Amino acid sequence: MTDLYTRHQAVLPDWLALYYEDPIEITHGEGRHVWDAKGNKYLDFFGGILTTMTAHALPEVTKAVSEQAGRIIHSSTLYLNRPMVELAERIAQLSGIPDARVFFTTSGTEANDTALLLATAYRRSNQILAMRNSYHGRSFSAVGVTGNRGWSPTSLSPLQTLYVHGGVRSRGPYADLDDAAFTDACVEDLKDLLGHVRPPAALIAEPIQGVGGFTAPPDGLYAAFREVLQRHGVLWIADEVQTGWGRTGEHFWGWQAHAASGPPDMLTFAKGIGNGTSIGGVVARAEIMNCLDSNSISTFGGSPVTMAAGLANLTYLLEHDLQGNARRVGGLLIERLRAVAAQFGGVREVRGRGLMIGIELVHPGTDRAHPEAAAAVLEAAREEGLLIGRGGGHDTSVLRIAPPLSLTVAEAEEGASILESALRRAG
Repeated sequence: MTDLYTRHQAVLPDWLALYYEDPIEITHGEGRHVWDAKGNKYLDFFGGILTTMTAHALPEVTKAVSEQAGRIIHSSTLYLNRPMVELAERIAQLSGIPDARVFFTTSGTEANDTALLLATAYRRSNQILAMRNSYHGRSFSAVGVTGNRGWSPTSLSPLQTLYVHGGVRSRGPYADLDDAAFTDACVEDLKDLLGHVRPPAALIAEPIQGVGGFTAPPDGLYAAFREVLQRHGVLWIADEVQTGWGRTGEHFWGWQAHAASGPPDMLTFAKGIGNGTSIGGVVARAEIMNCLDSNSISTFGGSPVTMAAGLANLTYLLEHDLQGNARRVGGLLIERLRAVAAQFGGVREVRGRGLMIGIELVHPGTDRAHPEAAAAVLEAAREEGLLIGRGGGHDTSVLRIAPPLSLTVAEAEEGASILESALRRAG
């Protein structure tokens, strides 16, 4: 046990989870690699929970942060802020939402909290629809709409939440249906639910569920939902905290796989846009964003330093077509991992899009989650120089793979080889 670990345990909450039996201290990074305090080098396939989106120590971002910090670090939203306006302009244009307004926060949790505030104020309702197996953050309101028992520590909430089918394709009562029938069944369930309750304020949904283990419905499900929701005046909030900025490869935003009925009324974002700096935010139609009838500011949202980082990071992402790289390299990695998984009876499914990939582990020959195996693979991968994540609504038995979007083919192959070895060792 390291001295730092002992100090951590003495002053930080017991529920503040750490990976690994012998937790590591990451001291620095470069590109797709990080190093710990003992000098060990790791290929990073988790990016600080999908947050180091482009690369560690990306020169363009560190330069922008340094230059802005040398001018002014903080001013608050009470003053005009050029980097904030410039980033908001770019995000509004990229969002696909007409007449968009952008409000910046410091995290995805706060972004979702703000979206729920806007929805309930605009619709004059505290009833929210959410997806089973979902995760939307750790604030009091966000855990109140989180459909994952492992991440929802209280049943108390300022919101009345109703959970809808559809976020998990391969489990649940409709899992045996084909995609079209699955979507139809989920839509009928939604219609039935809305027939029994007063019209809710909004549906909040991740296009691909992150903490839930990178599960997703068939393309078009949320478009079909939106047709039903619009008839009842219910808003659609797309939680893009993990799916945004091209990570799925096929689309810039996850909602675009469900675009037949138009864009969402609101989308929330965070994580990757700051490449490690604290940026979150909400994009909404102007009439929704402007519905609040009392004062509101953000002390730290839209900080000049984080906005400079976001601008530099977004520019790099677009100029280097990292969405295209996620599609190409991610596609190769998924196929490689599926070939690996075919060797092991304990792998139930390899799923995902782009560089957002989940490997679900079960007890061989059953459909029963195997969290002990997931923990063993996590440890074995670290010992061989690869960092990955864990998740899943069924006893956290999913390995989460989400490298920086600049991942190379050679690094993808290296990571897949380590995972193959780790799965074999974990047995």
